[in-house]
Amino acid sequence: MKDNTSVQELEPGRHDEKTFMQIVLMCVGFFGIQFGWGLQMGNMSSIYSRLGADPAAIPMLWLAAPITGLIIQPLVGFFSDRTWCSLGRRRPYFLGGAIFSTLALIFMPLSTAVWMAAMCLWILDASVNISMEPFRAFVGDLLPSQQRKVGYAMQSVMIGAGGVIASFMPTILTKMGVSTATTAASPIPATVRYAFFIGAIVLITAIVATVSTTKEYPPENMEEFKKMKEQSFSPSKALKEMGSAFVTMPETMKRLAVVQFFTWAAFDLLWVYFAPGIADGIFHAAKGTHEFELASNWASDCFGIYNAVAFGFSFVLLWLAKKFSAKGIHVSCLIIGGLGLASLALQFCGVDLGKYGLVPAMVCVGIAWSSILSMPYALLSNAIPAAKMGFYMGVFNFCIVIPQIFVDITGGWFMKHCLGGSPLAAVAFGGLCLIIAAFFMKFVKDNTVKEEAAA
Repeated sequence: MKDNTSVQELEPGRHDEKTFMQIVLMCVGFFGIQFGWGLQMGNMSSIYSRLGADPAAIPMLWLAAPITGLIIQPLVGFFSDRTWCSLGRRRPYFLGGAIFSTLALIFMPLSTAVWMAAMCLWILDASVNISMEPFRAFVGDLLPSQQRKVGYAMQSVMIGAGGVIASFMPTILTKMGVSTATTAASPIPATVRYAFFIGAIVLITAIVATVSTTKEYPPENMEEFKKMKEQSFSPSKALKEMGSAFVTMPETMKRLAVVQFFTWAAFDLLWVYFAPGIADGIFHAAKGTHEFELASNWASDCFGIYNAVAFGFSFVLLWLAKKFSAKGIHVSCLIIGGLGLASLALQFCGVDLGKYGLVPAMVCVGIAWSSILSMPYALLSNAIPAAKMGFYMGVFNFCIVIPQIFVDITGGWFMKHCLGGSPLAAVAFGGLCLIIAAFFMKFVKDNTVKEEAAA
């Protein structure tokens, strides 16, 4: 007699609400990923400079992150939707990406030439993307709809914590007495080397913690899953489906794509132009001077401030997510961040902000950043088919990397011809982009409200 018992009946816990600790363990791998990513964000430009890279070439050397994200995340999402093995669906990708990310973090600060550092960066970015993309789908897979906002907010907590600690790690090691000296044979100081080694340990440990403590469930209809896998488990089919995804993607995803474009354009302007912007517009410092070095250090500290605020505000998001809609939260946070960045334009209106006048702006940016890392995914996860969760999360990454590539290619011309050559004005213009993003949120349907009302 044929057994018609469904997988769901055999595993009734599949759709149960998870405890707070289960959600923490589910997301702790993101702490390790962001720790590695934070070390990259804070140190790669200085590593390239120490190895003799032409300053004009450094932005092009940074293209590894958006390009690998553009290619890898949709492919990993596509294939992880069609994967099932002893480790589960998403966890094989977590672990595989973590191993190569760890190796890249170890060898990165041992580089002795620009090409070596660039190669390590491409490996690191590719590997981090392999691990990171399935984490977004992981929450959608395992949490019921009413808990997804909390799950993505917890990811934001982990991202904030990893970013803050990684940003200050070289400074922490310096205060502990680790040498900052460099030599011709070793142009990268011990503080940076040890920070990357610590990051490698943290990344692999955090991801192993998630892999070893969080159970995945097999597809509910295994026969249908096997048919889908047999029909489309190939790179050519993946590329074809990615192309069709832009036509067939859910309406909510299309509208969020517009929001994401302006959001990530704003943050790319911040990352690219903030340091030279405050050196020129706030410190009035020329390159090669002591004041310019002070401005660079303060720019790094400001990034640490907004990451710290994002970390702290993530706990507030955990509370807000239980009381308010994801759409309402995100609109409010985007407006706050936009006003913060736009406030830098006061420097052109006769108001001398000074270095500490940047702190309120960074607080506002941190609030926006915390929401950007969580609320769009909560909105998206309730609007896409469960069977294609990983794939659509990967395609959604296009909305992150395309605006970054666009800004990297056109931002210099725009700043020179439309903003008077002022990098600080470019950062302030990013504030306007965030406010535009908040406006387009008006057209995004919030399915989480409907799901919660039915729960």
